Amino acid sequence: MKIKIQYATAFLLLASSFQIVSAQKKDENIGTEVVNVVKPYTPTISDAFKVKEIPSLEDDDNTKKENIKYTIFSFPVASIFIPSKGKAAKVDESVTEKLYKNYFTGGIANYATLFSELYLTENIGEDDYVAGKVKHLSSQGGIENIPVKDSFLKSSVDLTYGIKKSNFAWNTDLGYEIQRYHWYGLPADYGSFFTNEQQTSIYNLIDKGQTYQNFYVGGNIKFNESIVNDISLKYNRFWDGYSSSENRFIAKPSFQFDIRENTIKTDLIVDYVGGTFAQDFSGAAPINYGFANFGIHPSYSMKKDDWSFDIGASAVYSLDNQSNSNQLFIYPQIKASLNVVGDLMIFYTGAEGGLDQNSYRDFTNENPFLSPSIGVSPTDRQYDFYAGLKGKLSNYVSYNIKGSATNEKNKGLFLSNPYDETILVKEEYKYGNSMGIVFENVKTLRFFGELKADFSKNVSFGINGTFSSYTTAIQAEAWNLPAIQLGSNLNVTISPKWYAGADVFYVGQRKDLVQKTNIMTFAPENNIQTLSNYFDANAHVGYKYNSQFTAFLRLNNIANQGYQRWLNYPVQSFQVMIGGNYKFDF
Repeated sequence: MKIKIQYATAFLLLASSFQIVSAQKKDENIGTEVVNVVKPYTPTISDAFKVKEIPSLEDDDNTKKENIKYTIFSFPVASIFIPSKGKAAKVDESVTEKLYKNYFTGGIANYATLFSELYLTENIGEDDYVAGKVKHLSSQGGIENIPVKDSFLKSSVDLTYGIKKSNFAWNTDLGYEIQRYHWYGLPADYGSFFTNEQQTSIYNLIDKGQTYQNFYVGGNIKFNESIVNDISLKYNRFWDGYSSSENRFIAKPSFQFDIRENTIKTDLIVDYVGGTFAQDFSGAAPINYGFANFGIHPSYSMKKDDWSFDIGASAVYSLDNQSNSNQLFIYPQIKASLNVVGDLMIFYTGAEGGLDQNSYRDFTNENPFLSPSIGVSPTDRQYDFYAGLKGKLSNYVSYNIKGSATNEKNKGLFLSNPYDETILVKEEYKYGNSMGIVFENVKTLRFFGELKADFSKNVSFGINGTFSSYTTAIQAEAWNLPAIQLGSNLNVTISPKWYAGADVFYVGQRKDLVQKTNIMTFAPENNIQTLSNYFDANAHVGYKYNSQFTAFLRLNNIANQGYQRWLNYPVQSFQVMIGGNYKFDF
């Protein structure tokens, strides 16, 4: 192999020499060039060296450190500085007022008015307690230009026994109430054609009056950690002085449980009312009624961001035991709210409904001058749509505005009973001096506004107004329902000993219907009467003699208006009551 390479190399050199010679022979005159060589280039390579991995260090810091020992030479120094003692800043502490378990309040006013209230409570064990309350209000009357008695009385007694445990609490209640009134609302011109003897006999008959009595027993139990939230039961026995009677039983169990941050709640209700009247207004036949309502109301509560929702519905199955008919009602139960600007502005809205159970007792609590011959049936509140804004204008002022639209079927309206001037002797509530109930379908558009201000812990103020518009299906008017209602109140703590307050309210016009048979023409007459609007102002002032005794002065109907709350029923004029309150323990 080595020989072959040498041969090849020699061959290449020979060929190259031959090519050069041939080229020179082709052009032997190649010309002349001048080449100046300044310095011949002589490349050199410097010696290479290797960097040591561990360089040698000659720094003073790497020298061995010596151990240094320190000693302190101390000596006493005399000091004449004496610091002053600090004083804590004074803080205004409110005096904690002692709370008493019992109290008695009593007062006396013109019109021979007496008021008293006694409340007692006492623990009878570690968890048991008993409580009782007795209340009385009466007046001998004396309204001007009233020829018959206008006195009234209202007394009640309530007893409670309860137990409070860590996981539940329950109580049972027992009570009795009696009320007495007179049908003193005679038409102004009634009896003008009668002799004095006839008028006297009529007045004596009306002076008998009406008496309402109610007995109740009930109970309630609440659980702290259970699906069963609470259960309440109540039974009322109500009767009057004209052989009318009514029974009502209500049971309301409630169930609730939470799923994460949401709540599912279900309310059940059993509501029965049944009663009888000795006769209808014409005296032809007795009136019997009875309704049993069975309802369920499931709801689901949730929160998302600034929204809060309460979504549900209610179903009520109603049995009419007099007509042997039944009906199922379905109602929306939806509520929602949005924190628009924190608690400064909250938007809320809802769609609700319900079957409202009416009763003779409820009607007389609102208007005691009813005849013992009315009809009773539930009200179908088909829907109640509302929306509003509430919140705070400042730390001291809060507001609430609300608009609503309601449709009520079979709503009970108070209406004056008809009377016949041609009949002299009759029941004492048939002289144009009593009222009845007429059921009507009523649609209501309502706007409500309220403003409350707590300027300080000593001064609070509030004002509210309700404006309503009614539409009826059959009746000419929504009888005795006002279109405007205004109210305001002010409470002031003047000093630790003195306090005062005032409240005023305004009620707009109402309409009622006078239905009578004229003694001159023997013909029936129907006339719509407008009850004037009225304004009422009340005030009170009190003096705290000590932690137990307080004296007060109350002024009612300061404007001295003998306005009519119901047609031909003027109220007592200016009233002054003086009284006191005494708190105590056994």
